[in-house]
Formats: sequence, structure tokens, C-alpha cells
Amino acid sequence: MDDRNYFRQFKSKIMLQTIFMILISVLSVYLLYALFLKGNFANWMVEIFQHIFNLDYSNAVYFYDRTIRNYQELIFVIAMIFVFFLIFRMYINSFIHYFMEINNSVDLLVKENIDDISLSPELLVIEKKMNTIKHTIEKQKMDVQLAEQNKNDLIVYLAHDLKTPLASVIGYLNLLYDEEQISPELRKKYLGITLNKAERLEDLINEFFEIARFNLSNITLQYSRINLTRLLEQLVYEFNPILKEKNLSCTLNVKNDMMLTCDADKIQRVFDNLLRNAYFYSFNNSNITITSFESNGKLIIKFINHGYTIPKEKLNQIFEQFYRLDSARSSDNGGAGLGLAISKKIVELHHGTICAKSENEWIEFEVILPNI
Repeated sequence: MDDRNYFRQFKSKIMLQTIFMILISVLSVYLLYALFLKGNFANWMVEIFQHIFNLDYSNAVYFYDRTIRNYQELIFVIAMIFVFFLIFRMYINSFIHYFMEINNSVDLLVKENIDDISLSPELLVIEKKMNTIKHTIEKQKMDVQLAEQNKNDLIVYLAHDLKTPLASVIGYLNLLYDEEQISPELRKKYLGITLNKAERLEDLINEFFEIARFNLSNITLQYSRINLTRLLEQLVYEFNPILKEKNLSCTLNVKNDMMLTCDADKIQRVFDNLLRNAYFYSFNNSNITITSFESNGKLIIKFINHGYTIPKEKLNQIFEQFYRLDSARSSDNGGAGLGLAISKKIVELHHGTICAKSENEWIEFEVILPNI
């Protein structure tokens, strides 16, 4: 039921209650009229005066004539007003009950109460809306708590990720400083390790700066028509020196001159993150495959590599900020856990989807983008 129909029905009920109140009032007035003018009211009052004031019948009748009868019309009006006031008060109380329910429900919105708000059947639509607001507030509280937890995790991760390469840099520099008679070959080896660790530190620091620089909520896409085939070929070419460190190869299965309308820089970042992720989690001496094809007006791009199977319960978590698999957390591989989270946001801003699959030591990331 939409709001308009609901309030229309509620209005009809109020009108019926109002008509009922008027009928009750008219009936009460008629009964009072009959009691005063057509009933035995005079005889009842005479008997009451006899018992209260110990009067005989004639004196009681005289007293009634001098007091009640002379003011009969005024008493009748006062009685009608009193009855009408009683009925009107009962009628108003029914409305006050609705407002009290709503007021108490508003108080429950800000309290730590897991129960849903319950109102009278007449206020069903308002009840649903207030429960929706309640659930929204609870979700916002959970999101704030999660954001706070992520911030704390960031501090922990920062300390952990920076400590290991920094300790290596300091250690090898101390060796070079203390060993005066070190051979040129060993000096070169130590300097190479130190440089490698320093570059690792630089990569980690740059990735942590993504939190401030890459404000995902304020991204504005700059669409252009690009050659997807050329973009992927360039990507593989740039990664070749890195892939050789683990003796990896990369196979590109893409048709010639596949075109895509997108924000080229940001989509390139997605593919860069996915290929880098495949590099980190690939077995040595294995192959990475990049496949792209068109289906139902959409472009599907897959990155497949041979590595340890990712448990099903972690496949969705890998797209969360700062999340890294245990194997990456205990090694020098991987970044701060932002790459896949950023990739997911960019793909969704392009109205696409990204998902991960893993079984039998194969890992596959699939990106689906609308081919506008």
C-alpha cells in the first residue's frame, strides 16, 4: 500500500469516528432531554430532598420548585455541555494515543534496542518507515565502527609492513658501515639488497598515500574511446621485466583492435592491479593468461594464474580495503591491500562487475564492462 492510499484510509477512519462521536452526543442530549422533561426526574429530586433535608412531601415539592425547576433550562444546558465534554475528551484521547505511540517510537530510534518498533495497525505505514530509519541508523553505526576498525588495522598494517624492509635497510647499511674491509662483490650485493628494500618501502608508502589521494567517493570519470587490445599489450610489455624475476610468462588472448569506451587511466589502473596481483600469487615458472572477448554487448576480461587456491570464504574479502591473504601478510609480497578494493570501485563506477574464482590451484579474476 502506498502512502497516499494509506492516508486516505486513515482519513476515512477519522471521519467515521467523528460521525460516531456526533451521533453519541446527539443521543446523549436526547436522553438528557427525556430525563429532564419527560421522565420522573422531578419525583426523584423530591424524594432526594425529603431524605437529605428531612422535609415532608409538600415542603420538598416547594423546595424543588424554588431551586431546580426555576433553573431547569440552565441545568439542562450545563449537563449537555458536561456530557459533550466527556465524549469529546474520550475522542481526543484516541488521537493522543497515536501521538504518544509515535513519540515513544522516536525515542526508541536513538536507543540501543534490537527489537523493531511496533505501532497500532492504523499506523502500519509509519511503523514500516520508522523501522527502515532504525535499520538505517543501526547500519550507519556499524559502518562507523567498521571504519574505526579499518583505521586501527591500517596503523597495525603500516607498522608491520614498514618494519620488515626498514629493518633490512638499517641492517645492511650497518654492515656496510662497520665492515671497512668488505669486498667489492659483497658491497655490491649488500647495496643491491638495500636498494631493493628501499624501493619496497617506497612502494608501500605510495600505496598508503592512496587512501588520501584516491578519494573514491569523489571520482569523476573522463570517458574516451580506447583500443583495449593495445592497452593490454602495453601492460604486458611493461610487466615483462617484473615477471622474469619469478620466471613467469604472460599469454594474451585478445582480438585485434577491440574497442572500449571508458576512463582510460582508471581502467589501466584496474588491469595493472590485477596483473600485479597475479604476479604476487603465482607459482614460479608458471604462466599468466589474459583473455578478453565480447558477449551480449559487454566486454569480459579475465586474468588467470596458477597459484595456491583461495578459500571460498575469502574470495569476497579480498576486495575489502586493507585485506590481504595470510600468505601475503607473512611475506614481502603484496601491498597494503588497497589495489583490489580500488579496482572494484573503479569497475563499479563504470557500471561493471568484478569477481574472483579459485579452485584446484587456479585463480581467476573476471571483469565485465558495458561496451557503450
